[in-house]
Amino acid sequence: MSDCGTKAVSFIGFIGSVFSPWYAWSGRKDPTNHCCINVATYGPGGRFTMTDRGRDALKTTADRFDVGPSSMSWTGNELVIDIDEVSSFPLISRVRGQITITPHALSSVELPLTPDGAHIWRPFAPSSDIKVDLEAKGWQWSGHGYFDANFGTRSLEEDFSFWTWGRYPTATGATCIYDAVRRDGSTLDTAIAFDADGNAQIVDAPPRTTFKRSLWQVRRETRADAGILPRQVLNMLDAPFYSRSAVRTQLNGEVVTGVHEALDLNRFRSPIIKSMLATRVPRRAVWP
Repeated sequence: MSDCGTKAVSFIGFIGSVFSPWYAWSGRKDPTNHCCINVATYGPGGRFTMTDRGRDALKTTADRFDVGPSSMSWTGNELVIDIDEVSSFPLISRVRGQITITPHALSSVELPLTPDGAHIWRPFAPSSDIKVDLEAKGWQWSGHGYFDANFGTRSLEEDFSFWTWGRYPTATGATCIYDAVRRDGSTLDTAIAFDADGNAQIVDAPPRTTFKRSLWQVRRETRADAGILPRQVLNMLDAPFYSRSAVRTQLNGEVVTGVHEALDLNRFRSPIIKSMLATRVPRRAVWP
């Protein structure tokens, strides 16, 4: 997010593009044949890019990840993201430039999201500085950032019906909230506080609190002190099954604003939703 709070960006690299209808329709047997670099910019002039690409577009080394024309590389101190994508219908245009994420510290923490470890979350850098330099007017800014990874051996909708996630910068570092409802009826209720050195500690957080649904009526909740109603301060991504936004809440007496996500996997299972997604996620199987 930008320091001024009016712009934000997200960048996700996929091997096995979990939200791609093409990957789902393929039976999810060959993740390398459905790779993707998804770039979305939020604020005035924002764009969304998510091209599902074939295995020829994927190249990886120990410190570099390429999918077609875009890449991310780890320098030892920074994550450098080079973007050259085309946004999807209806605002078709090129999104090109560079994003640099500089962690304040690195963490070795990982959290199994299911008891058998089929899904794992790794918050590599809970607090970071971000610099955005895109070839578009007004898209040169700095702010605070974050990067993590998720790994899974089963589809998300197979094991979860709903989840919410939030990352909130605090005076001492950052607090990440991971709450989910699993298919077997059990829940994940986790709050992790990270200090300035990347050290992690599971903490007590206020209870889950629902707040206003998204434009597509996706249910949203996060943690909040008693009597506090969380509220959206910047809409980012609004889809029939997914919401991403900047949310302001209060955790243990501290007012915080961070990125919040809500994911309705019952909706995502719908064949109708996957057909709708195909208009936003083009498939490009061949890469020279």
